[in-house]
Amino acid sequence: MANRHQWWKQHILNMAASIIFYTSIPMPYLEGLDFKYVAQYAPWVGLTIGSILGALDIGMNYLGVPILTRSALLVSIWIALTGGLHLDGAMDTADGLAVGDPKRRLEVMADSATGAFGAIAAVVLVGIKIAALTDLENNRWLALMAVCGWGRWGQQLAIVRYPYLKPTGKGALHKQAIRSYKDLLPGLFLVVSLSVLEILLNKQRLLFALGMAIAGIAIATLTGAWFNRKLGGHTGDTYGAVVEWTEALLLVWLVVSC
Repeated sequence: MANRHQWWKQHILNMAASIIFYTSIPMPYLEGLDFKYVAQYAPWVGLTIGSILGALDIGMNYLGVPILTRSALLVSIWIALTGGLHLDGAMDTADGLAVGDPKRRLEVMADSATGAFGAIAAVVLVGIKIAALTDLENNRWLALMAVCGWGRWGQQLAIVRYPYLKPTGKGALHKQAIRSYKDLLPGLFLVVSLSVLEILLNKQRLLFALGMAIAGIAIATLTGAWFNRKLGGHTGDTYGAVVEWTEALLLVWLVVSC
């Protein structure tokens, strides 16, 4: 019993550390937090964010808030819940990839100043998410949970598959948490379970649910692979870019496939 209690306590502390690391959600003071393993819980954090957004969407719909306004508010709250962490990474990545000289890309990405391509990337990502959410009318809460979960599973996949380009960077600690493909299985099971939930809610949506899982895996995989091809590896910024672009592109797929 004592070992089981200790096991649960450690997992709760690790989950709390992950929420603190990846979000701006207020948390009580906790002793014994270890941030080395936060990446293991990234999909759980994604589902937490998606659940909050889904609950807010249901509440605003009940109050009669129009769908476009609702979608814009949701994306704004989405950014606020993450503290802009992943969006900032996507912006820095866009600025870096805009540089013609591959040797200077990491240097540009490390610059705190946002360039034109970074600003454009942010506008495009926010615009895609608002437009896609506006066109998505059914089970929006489940879609929000799914895209947030798959985006962070894509981050885990990039961590394990590709080299980290800045050993002293903030994202370097993730390599300690995700060491092998086995470490991807809990998060994969978690996000695939959302497709199972879709089937349980409506058996006529079997093909859509299967497609959501396949598209989630494909988009998360290809997004990380594309950034690796451009940079020869990943950084903390590109991990954020993987999250953002996987979320946006999967939302588009969900709209098209509905």
